[in-house]
Amino acid sequence: GSVRATYGPLFKGKPHPRCYGSFPGVLAKFVRNEKVLTLPEAVQKMSARNALKVGLTDRGFIREKYVADLVLFNPETVEDKATYLNPHQYPEGIPYVFVGGVPVIREGKHTGEHPGKVLRHKS
Repeated sequence: GSVRATYGPLFKGKPHPRCYGSFPGVLAKFVRNEKVLTLPEAVQKMSARNALKVGLTDRGFIREKYVADLVLFNPETVEDKATYLNPHQYPEGIPYVFVGGVPVIREGKHTGEHPGKVLRHKS
């Protein structure tokens, strides 16, 4: 997956559908449907493991004093919807997303908030 602007010049054009659907696709296909991964394994691969790999010492886990970057999803309904013809589609089954504790997706709709910031690898 990747992070993509929801406004401005970088929103134009057609990104690869996995920009919006990579992680929901893994949860739907490899966890729920094919049972290749358990839900805890998939979540760890999408969060803690990546944070540790790039040296983000205050993210990737739900812990006191850690940055509250959270995705609340329903494992029974999460599904990527992005296609090559219409890649700008939010996935289903993800009612809430918080970036730094600020809701950016509420009831499946973007709130208009943009609290994110560029994170750099810490060596």
